[in-house]
Amino acid sequence: MAEEKLEAVSRRVLLKMLGAGAAWLGLNKLPSALAQVSGQATQQMPGFTGPGANPYWGAVGPFVVYPQKLPLIQLTDRPVQLETPRHYFLTPFTPNAAFYVRWHLEGIPNAVNLSEWRLFVEGNVGKSLALSVADLMKQFKPVSIAAVNQCSGNSRSRFQPRVPGAQWGNGAMGNALFTGVRLKDVLDATGIKAGSICVQFEGLEKGRGLKESVSHRYLKSLNLDDPVINESIVAYEMNGEPLPMLNGFPVRLVVPGKFSTYWIKALTWIRVLTESDTNFWMTKTYCVPDTPHGNTTLKDFKDGLVKMVPVGTMPVRSFIITPDGSGKIPVEMPVTVRGIAFSGYGRVVNVEFSEDDGKTWRKARLGDDYGKYSFRTWETTWIPKRTGPYALAVQATDEKGNIQSDGEFWNPKGYLWNKIERQEVMVGAAQ
Repeated sequence: MAEEKLEAVSRRVLLKMLGAGAAWLGLNKLPSALAQVSGQATQQMPGFTGPGANPYWGAVGPFVVYPQKLPLIQLTDRPVQLETPRHYFLTPFTPNAAFYVRWHLEGIPNAVNLSEWRLFVEGNVGKSLALSVADLMKQFKPVSIAAVNQCSGNSRSRFQPRVPGAQWGNGAMGNALFTGVRLKDVLDATGIKAGSICVQFEGLEKGRGLKESVSHRYLKSLNLDDPVINESIVAYEMNGEPLPMLNGFPVRLVVPGKFSTYWIKALTWIRVLTESDTNFWMTKTYCVPDTPHGNTTLKDFKDGLVKMVPVGTMPVRSFIITPDGSGKIPVEMPVTVRGIAFSGYGRVVNVEFSEDDGKTWRKARLGDDYGKYSFRTWETTWIPKRTGPYALAVQATDEKGNIQSDGEFWNPKGYLWNKIERQEVMVGAAQ
Protein backbone atom coordinates (compact mmCIF):
# COMPACT_ATOMS: atom_id res chain seq x y z
CA MET A 1 0.00 0.00 0.00
CA ALA A 2 1.08 3.58 -0.64
CA GLU A 3 0.71 4.35 3.07
CA GLU A 4 3.28 1.69 3.93
CA LYS A 5 5.70 2.88 1.26
CA LEU A 6 5.71 6.37 2.73
CA GLU A 7 7.87 5.16 5.65
CA ALA A 8 5.66 6.97 8.14
CA VAL A 9 6.96 7.61 11.65
CA SER A 10 4.43 8.25 14.38
CA ARG A 11 4.70 11.21 16.71
CA ARG A 12 4.72 8.77 19.60
CA VAL A 13 8.01 7.35 18.33
CA LEU A 14 9.47 10.84 18.21
CA LEU A 15 8.30 11.68 21.71
CA LYS A 16 9.62 8.36 23.02
CA MET A 17 13.00 9.18 21.54
CA LEU A 18 12.95 12.56 23.21
CA GLY A 19 11.87 11.25 26.61
CA ALA A 20 10.20 14.41 27.88
CA GLY A 21 10.27 15.76 24.35
CA ALA A 22 8.55 19.06 25.00
CA ALA A 23 11.77 20.65 26.19
CA TRP A 24 13.63 19.60 23.07
CA LEU A 25 11.01 20.83 20.66
CA GLY A 26 10.35 24.07 22.48
CA LEU A 27 12.44 27.22 22.84
CA ASN A 28 12.71 27.37 26.62
CA LYS A 29 15.40 24.83 27.45
CA LEU A 30 17.75 22.45 25.69
CA PRO A 31 19.10 19.21 27.18
CA SER A 32 22.69 19.40 28.34
CA ALA A 33 23.99 17.41 25.36
CA LEU A 34 22.59 20.00 22.99
CA ALA A 35 23.82 22.89 25.10
CA GLN A 36 27.48 22.05 24.47
CA VAL A 37 29.33 24.91 22.78
CA SER A 38 31.52 24.06 19.81
CA GLY A 39 35.02 25.43 19.80
CA GLN A 40 34.09 27.33 16.67
CA ALA A 41 31.50 29.32 18.61
CA THR A 42 34.13 30.69 20.98
CA GLN A 43 36.91 31.41 18.47
CA GLN A 44 37.52 34.75 16.79
CA MET A 45 36.53 33.96 13.22
CA PRO A 46 38.18 35.50 10.14
CA GLY A 47 36.10 37.50 7.72
CA PHE A 48 36.84 35.10 4.86
CA THR A 49 38.64 31.75 4.56
CA GLY A 50 39.48 31.76 0.84
CA PRO A 51 41.01 31.13 -1.55
CA GLY A 52 41.75 27.79 0.10
CA ALA A 53 39.02 25.47 1.36
CA ASN A 54 37.18 26.55 4.50
CA PRO A 55 39.01 24.79 7.39
CA TYR A 56 36.08 25.12 9.79
CA TRP A 57 33.15 22.71 10.17
CA GLY A 58 30.60 25.50 9.75
CA ALA A 59 30.38 28.66 7.72
CA VAL A 60 32.25 31.83 8.64
CA GLY A 61 29.81 34.49 9.78
CA PRO A 62 28.25 36.23 12.77
CA PHE A 63 25.77 34.53 15.07
CA VAL A 64 22.36 36.23 14.75
CA VAL A 65 18.91 35.76 16.26
CA TYR A 66 15.74 35.86 14.18
CA PRO A 67 12.13 35.35 15.38
CA GLN A 68 11.46 31.74 16.42
CA LYS A 69 15.18 30.97 16.06
CA LEU A 70 18.15 30.31 18.33
CA PRO A 71 21.46 31.96 17.40
CA LEU A 72 22.42 30.76 13.92
CA ILE A 73 25.33 31.58 11.59
CA GLN A 74 24.35 34.30 9.13
CA LEU A 75 25.58 34.11 5.54
CA THR A 76 23.31 36.83 4.10
CA ASP A 77 20.29 38.83 5.27
CA ARG A 78 18.73 39.47 1.84
CA PRO A 79 17.78 36.78 1.09
CA VAL A 80 17.91 35.26 4.56
CA GLN A 81 20.48 32.46 4.77
CA LEU A 82 21.24 31.02 8.21
CA GLU A 83 23.35 27.96 9.02
CA THR A 84 22.84 25.54 11.91
CA PRO A 85 25.83 25.27 14.29
CA ARG A 86 27.53 21.91 14.64
CA HIS A 87 26.40 20.91 18.13
CA TYR A 88 22.72 20.68 17.13
CA PHE A 89 23.50 17.55 15.10
CA LEU A 90 24.14 15.31 18.11
CA THR A 91 20.59 13.93 17.82
CA PRO A 92 18.69 12.54 14.83
CA PHE A 93 16.07 15.31 14.81
CA THR A 94 17.04 18.97 14.45
CA PRO A 95 15.16 21.40 16.74
CA ASN A 96 12.89 23.76 14.82
CA ALA A 97 14.51 26.78 16.46
CA ALA A 98 17.95 25.63 15.25
CA PHE A 99 16.91 24.50 11.75
CA TYR A 100 18.84 26.23 8.97
CA VAL A 101 17.16 28.81 6.72
CA ARG A 102 17.58 29.36 2.99
CA TRP A 103 15.42 31.74 0.93
CA HIS A 104 16.14 32.84 -2.65
CA LEU A 105 14.41 36.21 -3.03
CA GLU A 106 14.54 39.32 -0.86
CA GLY A 107 10.79 39.55 -0.22
CA ILE A 108 9.75 36.80 2.20
CA PRO A 109 6.59 36.58 4.31
CA ASN A 110 6.79 37.65 7.96
CA ALA A 111 3.09 37.04 8.61
CA VAL A 112 0.36 34.94 6.99
CA ASN A 113 -3.36 35.45 7.70
CA LEU A 114 -4.79 31.93 7.70
CA SER A 115 -8.34 33.21 7.28
CA GLU A 116 -7.29 34.55 3.88
CA TRP A 117 -4.49 32.23 2.78
CA ARG A 118 -5.32 29.43 0.35
CA LEU A 119 -3.35 26.73 -1.45
CA PHE A 120 -4.35 27.04 -5.12
CA VAL A 121 -4.16 23.90 -7.26
CA GLU A 122 -4.73 24.70 -10.92
CA GLY A 123 -3.58 24.14 -14.49
CA ASN A 124 -4.41 21.12 -16.66
CA VAL A 125 -6.93 19.69 -14.20
CA GLY A 126 -10.59 18.86 -14.18
CA LYS A 127 -11.30 20.90 -11.04
CA SER A 128 -9.21 23.70 -9.58
CA LEU A 129 -8.92 23.83 -5.79
CA ALA A 130 -8.46 26.59 -3.22
CA LEU A 131 -7.66 24.88 0.08
CA SER A 132 -7.29 26.42 3.52
CA VAL A 133 -5.10 24.84 6.17
CA ALA A 134 -8.32 23.58 7.79
CA ASP A 135 -9.34 22.00 4.47
CA LEU A 136 -6.02 20.20 4.22
CA MET A 137 -6.37 18.82 7.74
CA LYS A 138 -10.04 17.80 7.36
CA GLN A 139 -10.33 16.64 3.75
CA PHE A 140 -7.15 14.55 3.46
CA LYS A 141 -5.57 11.79 5.50
CA PRO A 142 -2.60 13.02 7.57
CA VAL A 143 0.76 11.31 7.15
CA SER A 144 4.17 11.82 8.74
CA ILE A 145 7.66 11.23 7.41
CA ALA A 146 11.13 11.82 8.81
CA ALA A 147 13.21 13.48 6.11
CA VAL A 148 16.46 15.37 5.71
CA ASN A 149 16.27 18.83 4.18
CA GLN A 150 19.68 19.82 2.76
CA CYS A 151 20.65 22.81 0.65
CA SER A 152 22.16 21.82 -2.71
CA GLY A 153 25.14 24.01 -1.85
CA ASN A 154 25.80 22.56 1.59
CA SER A 155 29.61 22.48 2.15
CA ARG A 156 30.23 24.73 -0.88
CA SER A 157 33.11 26.40 0.96
CA ARG A 158 35.03 23.10 0.60
CA PHE A 159 35.33 23.35 -3.20
CA GLN A 160 38.69 23.98 -4.82
CA PRO A 161 38.87 26.16 -6.77
CA ARG A 162 36.17 28.13 -4.99
CA VAL A 163 32.87 28.70 -6.81
CA PRO A 164 30.33 31.56 -6.53
CA GLY A 165 27.37 31.29 -4.19
CA ALA A 166 26.71 31.22 -0.47
CA GLN A 167 29.83 29.80 1.21
CA TRP A 168 28.04 27.26 3.37
CA GLY A 169 29.92 25.11 5.85
CA ASN A 170 28.39 21.73 6.71
CA GLY A 171 25.32 23.02 8.57
CA ALA A 172 22.93 23.83 5.71
CA MET A 173 20.88 20.76 6.55
CA GLY A 174 18.43 19.45 9.10
CA ASN A 175 16.18 16.49 9.82
CA ALA A 176 12.59 16.74 11.03
CA LEU A 177 9.40 14.75 11.38
CA PHE A 178 7.07 16.42 8.89
CA THR A 179 3.30 15.92 9.06
CA GLY A 180 0.84 16.87 6.37
CA VAL A 181 -1.03 15.37 3.43
CA ARG A 182 0.18 13.45 0.42
CA LEU A 183 0.84 15.59 -2.62
CA LYS A 184 -0.60 12.78 -4.75
CA ASP A 185 -3.89 12.89 -2.81
CA VAL A 186 -4.19 16.61 -3.47
CA LEU A 187 -3.41 16.16 -7.16
CA ASP A 188 -5.85 13.25 -7.47
CA ALA A 189 -8.60 15.44 -6.04
CA THR A 190 -8.26 17.77 -9.03
CA GLY A 191 -8.58 15.11 -11.71
CA ILE A 192 -5.38 15.62 -13.69
CA LYS A 193 -6.09 15.70 -17.42
CA ALA A 194 -4.32 13.74 -20.14
CA GLY A 195 -1.26 15.42 -21.61
CA SER A 196 0.05 16.65 -18.27
CA ILE A 197 3.84 16.45 -17.93
CA CYS A 198 4.95 18.10 -14.72
CA VAL A 199 3.81 19.93 -11.61
CA GLN A 200 5.11 23.41 -10.81
CA PHE A 201 5.28 24.86 -7.30
CA GLU A 202 5.46 28.46 -6.07
CA GLY A 203 5.49 30.01 -2.62
CA LEU A 204 5.07 33.50 -1.22
CA GLU A 205 8.63 34.78 -1.69
CA LYS A 206 8.94 37.57 -4.26
CA GLY A 207 11.45 40.15 -5.38
CA ARG A 208 14.96 40.33 -6.75
CA GLY A 209 17.13 37.26 -6.61
CA LEU A 210 20.05 36.36 -8.85
CA LYS A 211 20.57 39.12 -11.41
CA GLU A 212 19.97 36.65 -14.27
CA SER A 213 16.46 35.92 -12.97
CA VAL A 214 13.99 38.47 -14.30
CA SER A 215 10.70 36.98 -13.10
CA HIS A 216 11.06 37.97 -9.41
CA ARG A 217 9.46 34.60 -8.62
CA TYR A 218 10.90 31.32 -7.37
CA LEU A 219 9.46 28.36 -9.30
CA LYS A 220 10.37 24.67 -9.16
CA SER A 221 8.78 21.60 -10.71
CA LEU A 222 8.69 17.82 -10.58
CA ASN A 223 7.86 15.53 -13.46
CA LEU A 224 4.64 13.59 -12.96
CA ASP A 225 6.43 10.33 -13.74
CA ASP A 226 9.00 10.92 -10.98
CA PRO A 227 8.35 8.33 -8.21
CA VAL A 228 9.00 11.01 -5.59
CA ILE A 229 5.57 12.46 -6.40
CA ASN A 230 4.08 9.51 -4.50
CA GLU A 231 6.24 10.16 -1.42
CA SER A 232 6.06 13.96 -1.27
CA ILE A 233 3.79 15.69 1.21
CA VAL A 234 2.36 19.15 1.77
CA ALA A 235 3.47 19.63 5.36
CA TYR A 236 1.81 21.83 7.98
CA GLU A 237 3.71 20.46 11.00
CA MET A 238 7.41 20.11 11.75
CA ASN A 239 8.50 18.09 14.79
CA GLY A 240 4.97 18.23 16.17
CA GLU A 241 4.63 22.01 15.88
CA PRO A 242 3.46 24.49 13.22
CA LEU A 243 6.23 25.30 10.76
CA PRO A 244 8.39 28.25 11.82
CA MET A 245 7.78 31.27 9.59
CA LEU A 246 11.35 31.15 8.29
CA ASN A 247 10.98 27.45 7.42
CA GLY A 248 7.85 27.86 5.34
CA PHE A 249 4.73 28.57 7.41
CA PRO A 250 1.91 27.78 6.82
CA VAL A 251 2.79 24.80 4.57
CA ARG A 252 5.84 23.67 2.64
CA LEU A 253 6.47 20.96 0.12
CA VAL A 254 8.50 18.04 1.45
CA VAL A 255 10.29 16.07 -1.27
CA PRO A 256 12.06 13.16 0.48
CA GLY A 257 15.51 12.33 -0.80
CA LYS A 258 15.86 15.41 -3.00
CA PHE A 259 17.72 18.63 -2.26
CA SER A 260 15.81 21.47 -0.62
CA THR A 261 15.59 23.51 -3.82
CA TYR A 262 12.38 21.53 -4.47
CA TRP A 263 11.01 21.96 -0.94
CA ILE A 264 9.02 25.13 -1.64
CA LYS A 265 8.34 27.19 1.49
CA ALA A 266 5.06 29.01 2.13
CA LEU A 267 3.68 26.89 -0.72
CA THR A 268 0.69 28.68 -2.27
CA TRP A 269 0.42 27.61 -5.91
CA ILE A 270 0.53 24.13 -7.45
CA ARG A 271 0.18 24.12 -11.24
CA VAL A 272 -0.15 21.10 -13.50
CA LEU A 273 1.65 21.85 -16.77
CA THR A 274 1.41 20.34 -20.25
CA GLU A 275 4.95 21.33 -21.19
CA SER A 276 8.34 20.95 -19.54
CA ASP A 277 9.17 23.71 -17.08
CA THR A 278 11.97 25.81 -18.58
CA ASN A 279 11.96 28.66 -16.08
CA PHE A 280 15.27 30.10 -14.82
CA TRP A 281 15.31 28.10 -11.56
CA MET A 282 14.98 24.82 -13.46
CA THR A 283 17.33 25.34 -16.41
CA LYS A 284 19.86 28.08 -15.57
CA THR A 285 20.70 27.41 -11.95
CA TYR A 286 20.45 24.45 -9.57
CA CYS A 287 22.00 22.42 -12.38
CA VAL A 288 24.92 19.98 -12.28
CA PRO A 289 27.09 18.35 -14.94
CA ASP A 290 25.47 15.37 -16.65
CA THR A 291 28.39 13.17 -15.59
CA PRO A 292 28.89 10.47 -12.94
CA HIS A 293 28.25 12.17 -9.59
CA GLY A 294 28.06 15.60 -11.28
CA ASN A 295 31.86 15.83 -11.41
CA THR A 296 33.83 17.84 -13.97
CA THR A 297 36.84 20.14 -14.29
CA LEU A 298 37.13 23.90 -14.53
CA LYS A 299 38.81 23.55 -17.94
CA ASP A 300 36.03 21.40 -19.43
CA PHE A 301 33.43 23.80 -18.08
CA LYS A 302 35.18 26.86 -19.52
CA ASP A 303 35.59 25.07 -22.86
CA GLY A 304 31.83 24.49 -23.05
CA LEU A 305 32.14 20.71 -22.93
CA VAL A 306 29.77 20.18 -20.01
CA LYS A 307 26.05 19.51 -20.39
CA MET A 308 24.09 20.66 -17.33
CA VAL A 309 20.94 19.02 -15.90
CA PRO A 310 18.76 19.84 -12.87
CA VAL A 311 20.15 18.74 -9.51
CA GLY A 312 18.18 15.90 -7.96
CA THR A 313 18.84 13.27 -5.29
CA MET A 314 21.15 13.84 -2.31
CA PRO A 315 24.26 11.61 -2.26
CA VAL A 316 25.23 9.63 0.83
CA ARG A 317 27.00 11.68 3.53
CA SER A 318 28.31 11.30 7.07
CA PHE A 319 29.76 13.68 9.66
CA ILE A 320 31.76 13.65 12.87
CA ILE A 321 30.03 15.92 15.40
CA THR A 322 32.12 15.18 18.50
CA PRO A 323 34.96 15.44 19.29
CA ASP A 324 35.20 18.76 17.47
CA GLY A 325 38.90 19.43 17.93
CA SER A 326 38.42 22.36 20.29
CA GLY A 327 40.18 20.67 23.22
CA LYS A 328 43.06 18.27 23.80
CA ILE A 329 42.16 14.62 24.54
CA PRO A 330 44.13 12.71 27.22
CA VAL A 331 45.96 9.67 25.89
CA GLU A 332 44.42 6.27 26.76
CA MET A 333 41.11 7.94 27.68
CA PRO A 334 38.07 6.27 26.03
CA VAL A 335 36.32 8.79 23.81
CA THR A 336 32.87 8.36 22.30
CA VAL A 337 32.99 9.63 18.74
CA ARG A 338 29.49 10.61 17.57
CA GLY A 339 27.95 11.72 14.33
CA ILE A 340 25.16 11.45 11.78
CA ALA A 341 24.74 9.96 8.32
CA PHE A 342 22.07 10.03 5.61
CA SER A 343 21.40 9.43 1.93
CA GLY A 344 18.71 10.48 -0.51
CA TYR A 345 18.93 7.07 -2.16
CA GLY A 346 17.87 5.01 0.85
CA ARG A 347 18.78 3.89 4.34
CA VAL A 348 22.29 4.18 5.66
CA VAL A 349 23.32 0.59 6.41
CA ASN A 350 26.96 1.01 7.34
CA VAL A 351 29.18 3.69 8.86
CA GLU A 352 32.93 3.22 9.21
CA PHE A 353 35.34 5.16 11.39
CA SER A 354 39.06 5.74 10.90
CA GLU A 355 41.59 7.10 13.39
CA ASP A 356 44.44 7.24 10.86
CA ASP A 357 43.18 9.50 8.06
CA GLY A 358 41.39 6.72 6.20
CA LYS A 359 44.20 4.17 6.06
CA THR A 360 42.20 1.63 8.11
CA TRP A 361 38.50 1.47 8.90
CA ARG A 362 36.23 -0.20 11.44
CA LYS A 363 32.48 -0.35 11.78
CA ALA A 364 30.63 2.11 13.98
CA ARG A 365 27.41 1.41 15.89
CA LEU A 366 24.29 2.72 14.18
CA GLY A 367 21.52 4.48 16.10
CA ASP A 368 17.78 3.96 15.71
CA ASP A 369 16.27 3.82 12.22
CA TYR A 370 13.59 6.50 11.78
CA GLY A 371 13.05 5.87 8.08
CA LYS A 372 15.10 5.73 4.92
CA TYR A 373 15.18 9.51 4.45
CA SER A 374 16.11 10.41 8.03
CA PHE A 375 19.39 11.20 9.75
CA ARG A 376 20.89 8.09 11.32
CA THR A 377 23.13 8.65 14.30
CA TRP A 378 26.29 6.61 14.77
CA GLU A 379 28.93 6.28 17.46
CA THR A 380 32.07 4.36 18.31
CA THR A 381 34.47 4.19 21.22
CA TRP A 382 38.00 5.29 20.43
CA ILE A 383 41.00 4.95 22.76
CA PRO A 384 43.99 6.94 21.49
CA LYS A 385 47.20 5.00 22.21
CA ARG A 386 49.76 7.75 21.58
CA THR A 387 50.09 11.48 21.98
CA GLY A 388 50.12 13.87 19.06
CA PRO A 389 47.79 14.82 16.19
CA TYR A 390 45.19 12.48 14.71
CA ALA A 391 43.05 12.79 11.59
CA LEU A 392 39.71 11.12 12.31
CA ALA A 393 37.51 10.23 9.35
CA VAL A 394 34.07 8.76 8.67
CA GLN A 395 32.39 7.24 5.62
CA ALA A 396 28.88 5.88 5.09
CA THR A 397 27.23 3.37 2.76
CA ASP A 398 23.53 3.34 1.87
CA GLU A 399 21.24 0.42 1.02
CA LYS A 400 21.81 0.93 -2.72
CA GLY A 401 25.55 0.41 -2.25
CA ASN A 402 26.49 4.07 -2.65
CA ILE A 403 29.59 4.93 -0.61
CA GLN A 404 31.44 8.17 -0.02
CA SER A 405 34.60 8.71 -2.02
CA ASP A 406 37.82 10.62 -1.43
CA GLY A 407 38.71 11.55 -4.99
CA GLU A 408 38.91 14.91 -6.73
CA PHE A 409 35.51 16.57 -7.03
CA TRP A 410 34.36 19.86 -8.55
CA ASN A 411 31.46 21.44 -10.40
CA PRO A 412 30.74 25.09 -11.24
CA LYS A 413 27.79 25.54 -8.88
CA GLY A 414 29.25 23.88 -5.78
CA TYR A 415 26.57 21.19 -5.45
CA LEU A 416 26.55 17.49 -4.43
CA TRP A 417 29.55 17.61 -2.07
CA ASN A 418 29.89 14.30 -0.23
CA LYS A 419 33.61 13.64 0.16
CA ILE A 420 34.81 11.82 3.27
CA GLU A 421 34.73 14.19 6.25
CA ARG A 422 37.71 14.51 8.58
CA GLN A 423 38.34 15.99 12.01
CA GLU A 424 41.79 16.79 13.33
CA VAL A 425 42.25 16.28 17.08
CA MET A 426 45.22 16.55 19.43
CA VAL A 427 45.98 13.92 22.06
CA GLY A 428 48.14 14.88 25.03
CA ALA A 429 49.76 13.19 28.00
CA ALA A 430 47.34 12.34 30.82
CA GLN A 431 49.63 13.37 33.71
